[in-house]
Parts: sequence; structure tokens; C-alpha cells
Amino acid sequence: MTPFHLAFPVRDIEETQSFYRDVLGCSIGRSAETWVDFDLYGHQMSAHHRPESAQPPASGQVDGHAVPIPHFGVVLQMDDWKALRDRLAARDDIDWVMKPNLRFEGQPGEQATLFIRDPSGNALEFKGFADLSQVFAS
Repeated sequence: MTPFHLAFPVRDIEETQSFYRDVLGCSIGRSAETWVDFDLYGHQMSAHHRPESAQPPASGQVDGHAVPIPHFGVVLQMDDWKALRDRLAARDDIDWVMKPNLRFEGQPGEQATLFIRDPSGNALEFKGFADLSQVFAS
């Protein structure tokens, strides 16, 4: 699989660097005064300083849970997801939207998921699969 690229708005470059580097464990790539690239599990994420672009969060319904729209994230192998879950759960500064839970238990597409917000309010979802061939199972 090839990496994807996502450019997204942030209110402050320094707090964004700290969050993605120190909390999520991303390495930092190229950067300038108004943007910075991160390696998020092999994907190129480009944070661009756009303080005026903040929008009130909206939500959609998935399995009876309100989930933020828009959101972005990464599908991980279950061991990587559990490591991230544990790292986030050990912190007291995480803006949880949805604490870790298991969806579709015992069904095709069984997945663990969690939602958090970065310091700019961007919603991120991380999914964990024991079997990546189940990502698109229905």
C-alpha cells in the first residue's frame, strides 16, 4: 500500500508539532514557518497554519455513537493500535471524543476504534484490526 497525503488546518504550528511528535509519536519532515510535515504511520500529514479556518464540530451517527465529521486517521495492526491506546490512556491531557471500544465484535470487519482531538480541534480516529483483510468486510 502506498502512503496517502493529507493537508489540514491548525491554529498554532508549535503546539501542533508538540502534539503530533510527543503524543502520537510522529517524526517531523520538512517544514517552514507556516507548515510542517509529519510521518503518521508512514503517511504524509501536512499541518498548515490557518487559525481562521476553525469550524464548530459537527457529528454523524455510527452505531449509536456521535462521531465527529470531518475526521481523519489511520488503520493499524491491532498490536500497534493497542500500543497507541495505552500511550494515550496513560496521559491526562488527551481530548477524548470516544474512548477505546470494540465494534462489530465477532462479525466481519471487527475493529477497535478510538477518537481524539488535536490541539486545533481536528478529530482523529485510529482503528485497529487483528486481520487487515477485514478492513472492507461487510
